[in-house]
Amino acid sequence: MTGDQLSGVRGRSSVISNQLPDIRDQKPETRNPEPGTSPAGIYIHIPFCVKKCPYCDFYSITDPSLKKAFVKALTAEISMYGNSPHIFDTIYVGGGTPSVLKADYIGRIIGAASTSFSMAPDSEITIEVNPGTVSPGSLKSFRRSGVNRINIGVQSFQDNILKFLGRIHSAKEAGSAIKWARSAGFDNLGIDLIYGIPGQTKKSWLCDLETALRFEPDHLSCYMLTYESGTRMHKDLKKGIFSSMSESVTASLFGSTGDFLEKNGYIHYEISNFALSEDKKSRHNTKYWAFAPYIGLGPSAHSFYGTKRSWNRRGVKDYINDIESGIMPVEGEEELSRKQQIIESVFLGLRQIKGIDIKLFDSKFDTGFIDIFKDTITALNKKGLIVLDENRCALTKKGMLLLDTICSEFILNEF
Repeated sequence: MTGDQLSGVRGRSSVISNQLPDIRDQKPETRNPEPGTSPAGIYIHIPFCVKKCPYCDFYSITDPSLKKAFVKALTAEISMYGNSPHIFDTIYVGGGTPSVLKADYIGRIIGAASTSFSMAPDSEITIEVNPGTVSPGSLKSFRRSGVNRINIGVQSFQDNILKFLGRIHSAKEAGSAIKWARSAGFDNLGIDLIYGIPGQTKKSWLCDLETALRFEPDHLSCYMLTYESGTRMHKDLKKGIFSSMSESVTASLFGSTGDFLEKNGYIHYEISNFALSEDKKSRHNTKYWAFAPYIGLGPSAHSFYGTKRSWNRRGVKDYINDIESGIMPVEGEEELSRKQQIIESVFLGLRQIKGIDIKLFDSKFDTGFIDIFKDTITALNKKGLIVLDENRCALTKKGMLLLDTICSEFILNEF
C-alpha cells in the first residue's frame, strides 16, 4: 500500500451510508453517458502484501497461494463490465501491493482492461509499488505492459522510521527502486511519504523531503500518519507502547511541507498532494474529488456512477467464488440522497486547494451555496479558516489542518 490510499477516498463508501439489500446476483446496469460527462476511471485492487503494515486499514492478505486464482477471477470480472458506455482515461492499479504479482500477471490485467473498456489513447495507467518488491526487470515489464505512471511507496528515507512503520524495504532499496523506475522509462513518477511520526522532528522531516527532491519526482504525496481503528498501530497507541505526535508539532510539519515544496516549484493542488506541473497531477485521483464516474474491480473496491455507489465483497476467497459462479462480486450499494451529495461535494471540494466551485455547486444542486451555508461560512471566515470570493470557497492553510472538523460544522450547523 502506498500513500495515495491514505486519502480515504478509494476504499470508503460515502460520508453517510445507507446499506441497501444484497445485489450480488445483479448484473451491472448499462447507462448512457450524459453529454459533457468527464471520462471515467478504473480502479483495480490487488489484495496481496508481503507483510501487513501496522498503520494500514485497507483490505489485503499475506497468503500468496491465491494469486493465480485471483488474477483469473479479476480478468473475468473485467469482462463482466464490457458493456460500459463510458470512455475511460485512467487505470489505477492499487492495493495491497500490486508489485507482489508477477509482471506478466500485471500485463494480463492491463491487457484485459484495455480490451474490455473503451480507453482513450492518452490514458493514464498507474501502478503502486513497494521498493522491496521490485527489480529492474519487473519495472521494465510493467512499463512494457502499458503502465505509464508509477507511485513508489517510500514513506521515509530513514531506516529507523521505516522500521517503526513496519515497512519491508530499507532507505537504500527505496533509492534503488526510484532509479530503476526512471531507467525503465517512467517519466511520470510519484513518491509517497508519511509524516507526523512519533519522535519525528522538523529537521528529520525536511531531510526526507530534501532526499526525495534529489530524485526529481514528478509528484509527491505527503500524508499525515493516522491511527485507524482496528489496525495494530492503533492498538499499540491505546496500550501506551508509544505516544502520538502533538497537534502543534504536526501542524508545524504540515506548514513546512507546503512551504518547502512550493518553494521548490511544486504545485500544491490537494491537501496531501503536490505536482511538478499541471500535467503531472494524478488524473485518476482527481476523479474522486470531482465526482467523476469510476469502476472499482477486485475485493473491497468501490464504484461510483451518477448518484450511486457500490462496493465489492471483501474476502479474496468469497470474491473468487462469486466470479467462478458467474455472479458479480458486489456486496451492496447505496443511492446518494441530495443531502449526501451536498455533504460530499463540500468535503471533497475543500480537500482541493482551489476549493469549492460555487457556480458549479449552485448549478448542480439548483440552489445557492452561500444561501445554504451563510452562517457557517461567516463564522469560519472570521476564524481565518476559509477564504471566499464570488467563484470559490477554499480552506486556508490553517483550515486545511482542520478539514474534518470544518466539514462537521458545515453538516451540523446547516442540516
